[in-house]
Amino acid sequence: MLPTESIRRVLDAGLAKGADLAEVYLENKESLSLILDEGRLEKATQGNDIGGGVRVFYGNNAAYAYTDDLTQESLIEAAGVAAAAGENANNAQVCADLTKGESRVESRIERPFEQMSTQDKAGILRKMDEVTRRHSPHIVSVQCGYTETRRRVWVYNTEGVWAEDDRSFLEFQGQVAAQKGDVRQSSATGIGGQVGLEFFDDRDPVQMMPEAADTALLMLDARPAPAGEMPVVITNGWGGVLFHEACGHCMEADFITKGASAYTGLVGEKVGPDFLTAYDDGTIPGRRGTMRFDDEGVPTNRTVLIEDGILKEYMWDLTEARRAGRASTGNGRRQSFRAMPMPRMTNTYIDAGPHDPEEIIRSVEKGLYAKRLGGGQVEIGRGDYVFTVTEGWLIEDGKLTAPVRGATLVGNGPETLRQIDMIGTDMSLDPGRGMCGKGQWARVSVGQPTVRVPKLTVGGTE
Repeated sequence: MLPTESIRRVLDAGLAKGADLAEVYLENKESLSLILDEGRLEKATQGNDIGGGVRVFYGNNAAYAYTDDLTQESLIEAAGVAAAAGENANNAQVCADLTKGESRVESRIERPFEQMSTQDKAGILRKMDEVTRRHSPHIVSVQCGYTETRRRVWVYNTEGVWAEDDRSFLEFQGQVAAQKGDVRQSSATGIGGQVGLEFFDDRDPVQMMPEAADTALLMLDARPAPAGEMPVVITNGWGGVLFHEACGHCMEADFITKGASAYTGLVGEKVGPDFLTAYDDGTIPGRRGTMRFDDEGVPTNRTVLIEDGILKEYMWDLTEARRAGRASTGNGRRQSFRAMPMPRMTNTYIDAGPHDPEEIIRSVEKGLYAKRLGGGQVEIGRGDYVFTVTEGWLIEDGKLTAPVRGATLVGNGPETLRQIDMIGTDMSLDPGRGMCGKGQWARVSVGQPTVRVPKLTVGGTE
């Protein structure tokens, strides 16, 4: 985006007050968002957001300044603002030669977004709406959305890092509400990934809508959910959102170094059953959390978080790694050039276990099957959570017998992880809908096999 000579001058300006490391981050994001609500195109937003920032380190402390004017002069001014946090001219650092990094992650787009008109993209949303409304006379509300984003980033620092990444995301979302008498139920769905228009070669967003409608319709006649402690079986795929929220955040290094995590100091300790292994993997082709380099220029990795029930590693960004004398695991992420990076998950999942998924259901005499999870509240760090179950089923004598509504799962993530006693062979990742908020938004993927927790608190209305 800028010649390397200009980047060198900006980095030198960042070192001018005695900083021991300076970094330049540049970003160009192009996006299109379409929202169809009640059969009308309510929103069509297209934009281009360009900017950059300079971060300087004085030991474990960092200062940051950003600008949306990507000229050499403006970035040097930002570097001066950031560098003003220190005054140690005797610590004269020299910028190393910039060497362009290579990545083993392939992020090839076969068919760019511009090969389809905005009108045709809106036409897909109309088909999604029409198919859903024809599905049942009880469907009373439909909302559909389409988002495409191309985000190009460049990262340089005075240790010689030069990293470039080009990330393109295509996403469809749907929301369906059904009503019968005074009872109204809703269901959400989504599909997408880091992909171009080749997305349509093997996926059809129109077909995901009847499934979401079926869930809303099913819940209209569902029984009130039971309450109390009982065995709970959690679905594969999107069910991994519970592990992400209630356990994964506890393994992000900023909570670890502050001593605010339930997993602080537990590397090498038993945190789950022998047959539980979990990863954070930013290298899986086509996934929402995949990157060639993170937002600090570090190549992404497949990090083993838990292996055979033993906690192995945390997720580190550059700031927390420097603080602890560690190396970054490639988990430094930021929402945009307007923010400093922080440790964030990428594609986080529990790996396949030894149990047949049907055997897991058959093993439960009386309990709950959480087929679809909705939103939740989590106390990040400690891992205390409350999750809604948007589609639940009673398990009686080893069989799914009746749908239930109004269920919530209440517990503590690390404790729930320790209690898991069955893990299925059917590991899958979510269909491509995960957004994680932690002061900044980040695209992520979650996943898991079918899992059983022998005793979990279920909040219900029965």
